[in-house]
Amino acid sequence: MIKKLHKMGIKSNHMYLAGLGSIALSFATWLASKEGERAGIDRADRWGIFIGQWAPTFFAMGVALRIEETHQGEEDMPEGMRGETHRTTDRIRAGSGV
Repeated sequence: MIKKLHKMGIKSNHMYLAGLGSIALSFATWLASKEGERAGIDRADRWGIFIGQWAPTFFAMGVALRIEETHQGEEDMPEGMRGETHRTTDRIRAGSGV
C-alpha cells in the first residue's frame, strides 16, 4: 500500500500535514459540537476523540512514506555508492553517541 501511495505521488510531508490537520479538525469539531448541539459535552468529546484518532495513522503513514522515499533514493544511486550512505550514517551516529 505504501509503495502504491508513493507511486501516486503522495509524499511523507503530505501525511504529516494531514496529521496536523486532523488535530486541528479534532479541536474544531469538538468546539462546534459543544457550542452548536444540545447533546452536551459527551457528544462533543466523542466527535473530538473520533477525529483525533486519525492523527497517529497519518503520522505513521508519513514515516512509512519517508522510509520508502529514502529507499527509492538509494535504488537510483550508482551501484558503488549504495552502501556508502549507510557507512556515512553509521559514522555520524557513532560520533554523536547514538
